[in-house]
Amino acid sequence: MKAARWYKAKDIRVEQIEEPVVTAGRVKIEVAWTGICGSDLHEYIAGPIFVPVDAPHPVSKDIAPIVMGHEFSGTVVEVGEGVTTVKRGDQVVVEPILACGTCAACVKGKYNICKHLGFHGLSGGGGGFSEFTVVDERWVHKMPEGLSLEQGALVEPAAVALHAVRMSKLKAGDRAVVFGVGPIGLLVIEALKVAGASEIYAVELSKERGAKALELGATAVINPAEEQDVVGKIQALTNGGADVAFEVTGVPIVLQQAIDSTSFEGETIIVSIWEKDAAIQPNNIVLSERSVKGIIAYRDIFPAVMHLMTQGYFPAEKLVTKRIALDDVVTEGFETLVNDKDQIKILVQSK
Repeated sequence: MKAARWYKAKDIRVEQIEEPVVTAGRVKIEVAWTGICGSDLHEYIAGPIFVPVDAPHPVSKDIAPIVMGHEFSGTVVEVGEGVTTVKRGDQVVVEPILACGTCAACVKGKYNICKHLGFHGLSGGGGGFSEFTVVDERWVHKMPEGLSLEQGALVEPAAVALHAVRMSKLKAGDRAVVFGVGPIGLLVIEALKVAGASEIYAVELSKERGAKALELGATAVINPAEEQDVVGKIQALTNGGADVAFEVTGVPIVLQQAIDSTSFEGETIIVSIWEKDAAIQPNNIVLSERSVKGIIAYRDIFPAVMHLMTQGYFPAEKLVTKRIALDDVVTEGFETLVNDKDQIKILVQSK
């Protein structure tokens, strides 16, 4: 079958590989649509981050080259012995977690912070940039009636956003600011609407993405290219600072801005995956009793995301800016995202 495999940074190849075979407790899926994620882009530009290169991943047992793609939907074509939750013909999405099941976090049910955390499509196991993939039954979620396969490809990134808001201290009526409104940042805005935020401010350089933030419900957009004092502007708009800031850029200087944009006892949620260190001034946290929290991925949330999608949240028609074929995943996908910051979400069709 055809698949896109990561060999090293700036080296992803679309090639023919063996079609995976289903075994007991597993589900074989014909992939429909797969989104290119910011994490995929990090691996393409500066990886490896989650891709195992020096030793096989402890859960997947795979090592580079690995099939990429972890935001995907598809149709069940075969199930292994013992599988009961889905059947052939079901349209599904995959929660692409690789967790050991035995570490302290896993034992407590917090599998997204597993000691050996990896992702199907980043850390081995097969991925969505392929014609077929095989996944443990536990991670396969049947889609509700009326949800399109294209919409299904947005469940994974929407789960990141909803988890970020759920893990924050934000309450209905609070004010929030989102630094960076690429795909995840825009989905955070949607999740903040679900949570009842009264005001949502977006900080974004791209005018196209800023316009999309307003379309999705942001109160106002602040463009750092046009506003020299971003923090001061947010403090003024919110009468002393946001209750919660979400850092979704991975740009070192932005982390301090996010912290400083909050009020006393404000909270900053770090959603980004980082390619390098970021310096902060701890006194800006200490003297105002602020807090900073990191989140990774999601847990026990995919069904809730899909239910919200049936109500109109996280709409694919407003977030998908380009659809491409698997053969073009590098030139029209990864390279486009590197060079065109007005793009939001690019979906790849596997057939």
